[in-house]
Amino acid sequence: MSDQDNKIPNHIGFIMDGNRRWAKTHGLPTYEGHLAGYNKVKDVVRASVDAGVKYVSFYAFSTENWDRTEKEISYLMKLFMRMFTSDLDEVVGENVRIVIAGTDERLDKKVIQAARDAEAKTAGNTRATVMLCFNYGGQKEIVDAVKKLAASGEEISEEGISKHLYAPDVPPCDIIVRTSGEQRLSNFMLWRAAYSELMFVDKHWPDMGPNDVKDVIKEYNSRSRRYGG
Repeated sequence: MSDQDNKIPNHIGFIMDGNRRWAKTHGLPTYEGHLAGYNKVKDVVRASVDAGVKYVSFYAFSTENWDRTEKEISYLMKLFMRMFTSDLDEVVGENVRIVIAGTDERLDKKVIQAARDAEAKTAGNTRATVMLCFNYGGQKEIVDAVKKLAASGEEISEEGISKHLYAPDVPPCDIIVRTSGEQRLSNFMLWRAAYSELMFVDKHWPDMGPNDVKDVIKEYNSRSRRYGG
């Protein structure tokens, strides 16, 4: 396939599944799986942006994840704080903008502030946008958008709902990739997934790398997107 024929998806969404199973397979504690998965986010972002992808989104923490143990949630929140603070300079250096999609409900004020600061610090970056779906639920996103639309007095329409989604400037997903062999969306990007291509990968998220991003783009090029036409 020539470079001219190689279509680069504008927006790739990743459902990062399998951190805990990866840890179990390697005889490691759960937190080691989350740490390995966290480190792979950086690799996948860099490979995607280098390939020309303009928007990359990650299902980082769902509204259902609060059902996990307090110990696991505490560790995950520490990783997010690290992402929003000490590791942010890596993102800034790559000229990548960070946007957070989700609700503030149940989050510690320090985490909320760190997330807002990360968005503000990277707001002027232009190379690509990384959207972290953090404390996120696809159904809640739509409900929240409809509430905002109704409160505005505007007519209820698809365009109006799109305008009131979390991070409304982020376009629909061209392809959504889920790791670890599961084949469902699990409440991810329900509105933006209306015409997304879906790709399911057997390997766990911590085993993903730059070559897998190439495989995603190759698979995207093999699909014929007709949008119902």
